[in-house]
Amino acid sequence: MIKADLHIHSNFSDGSDSIKQLAENIQKSGISIFALTDHDTIEGCLEMKKLIPSGIKFIPGVELTCKADEVKCHILGYNCNPEDKTIKSLIEKGKILRRQKLETRIKFLKTEHGIELTQEELDWLYSRRSVVKTHLANVLVRRGLADNNLEAMAKYLDGCKTGNTRFDGKEGMDAIKASGGIPIWAHPLGGEGEEHITPDEFYKKFEVLKSAGIQGLECYYSRYSMDEIRFLVNFAKENNLLISGGSDYHGTNKDIPPGRLNTENQPVDSELLTLLNEIKQ
Repeated sequence: MIKADLHIHSNFSDGSDSIKQLAENIQKSGISIFALTDHDTIEGCLEMKKLIPSGIKFIPGVELTCKADEVKCHILGYNCNPEDKTIKSLIEKGKILRRQKLETRIKFLKTEHGIELTQEELDWLYSRRSVVKTHLANVLVRRGLADNNLEAMAKYLDGCKTGNTRFDGKEGMDAIKASGGIPIWAHPLGGEGEEHITPDEFYKKFEVLKSAGIQGLECYYSRYSMDEIRFLVNFAKENNLLISGGSDYHGTNKDIPPGRLNTENQPVDSELLTLLNEIKQ
């Protein structure tokens, strides 16, 4: 059985592992195929290409934060060319959107909670290539205001309204395709810390994403039960969609080990991930 994990983050976005550390951890975990899918940046893939452990297949990827009509979603792009002008242009636009969101949250902490960040903390946040809520939560944890970043987000940040700073869903999927990639709907029943949606809610959202150009589903996911996975796999097969799977590994920022593709930690053969049949390297 060949072990794969197609949803992994580094410190180029909100993971804790450097590219070097991540390459070492992938090798230790026994994974033979993996994708780096940092939030709204593909820069880490250029560095990872230089450090791929021998005998391991690497797929460059990205996870775009999108909104298609009224459907908020994360879109995984697989086998993208990190040098492609279209996706690089989109990512530059994303940096501006993320900076706006960060500044709104910093102001919210001051006005709503009386928490003013130091210049050192601000410099660290602004130095991130793809800054997200987790980074700000980690600052609060280091101050002793929460035991972990999930608690910090729930207590201090989840009430902040940042407006729409997401990519348009079709724009994001078109950029992935223009770079030679394949767009896949990430954790379609709900991601980390989210309540899982019902089948009826899933069907409605899928129709919107189908119109925007989605080509597959992340059916195997570390936070999904085997029943949820069977539901998604059957739907994908019935609708000729590609099947992907990943842990959503973030290093120490989440309690998920690389290679875990379901809540029961059952092994998943990479042959079940039909997405891999479409990626020729």
